[in-house]
Amino acid sequence: MTTLRTLVAEHGRVVRLRIMSTKGSVPREAGTEMFVWADGQCGTIGGGALEFSATSRARVISRDEDTTHALGPELGQCCGGAVTLRAEVFDAARLAYLKPKARPVRPFWIWGAGHVGRALIDVLSPMPGFAITWVDTDGGRFPEDVPDGVDPVVAAAPRDLVHHAPLDAEHVIITYSHEIDFSLCHGLLSHGFGWCGLIGSKTKWARFQRRLKDLGHTAGQVRRIQCPIGDPKLGKHPQAIAVGLVAERLRTGMRQAREANAEV
Repeated sequence: MTTLRTLVAEHGRVVRLRIMSTKGSVPREAGTEMFVWADGQCGTIGGGALEFSATSRARVISRDEDTTHALGPELGQCCGGAVTLRAEVFDAARLAYLKPKARPVRPFWIWGAGHVGRALIDVLSPMPGFAITWVDTDGGRFPEDVPDGVDPVVAAAPRDLVHHAPLDAEHVIITYSHEIDFSLCHGLLSHGFGWCGLIGSKTKWARFQRRLKDLGHTAGQVRRIQCPIGDPKLGKHPQAIAVGLVAERLRTGMRQAREANAEV
């Protein structure tokens, strides 16, 4: 909604294109969306010919509409599947009366704005469904342009912020200081979390485990923190760590969603 309101303020009339359902082989999954206005667009629903046709139509429609497209017979695409699109027309008047339903989001806290933190923001921030809080001890460590949807927070003692995090939040601890890392591990184990990952070697983690147990955390509690993070097969480059970590969290989210749907 933040993006939509910004675009309407800048361009007046904006059409949101959203993939509502799919069948067979298609370029993008249901829920994917993009925005179109008279002389521009942002986001992508993929598919080349599908997107070209949909954006051309979006610029001339006067009311909302749903359309279904057979990618092979209709558009000559080799995917062969079918996509149902919803086009919604927005302007300032409609936004004034709109009462949007809040989308479920995953609170994600990134502790540290160094090389890996910046790489993680680059990979994670474009993903839908995440509410990202980015913490560091020095505001100068954040980039000049922080992406939309990311809330940068400066804290001299990061652990003091732990109690502000939702109990289901996911955390990545990647600060420049082992002592700050350790204090965050201790604070999060005391506070509670949905998932927590810590950057570091097996040696670092072995030392942390001993210290955390000395502070009264059980072995089972300590094992909830994942260390090292990322996919070791991808290497130790900051972007490689970020890609491996985000891929793992996305897989986890998809698995949890399937399990929740199965229970319903």
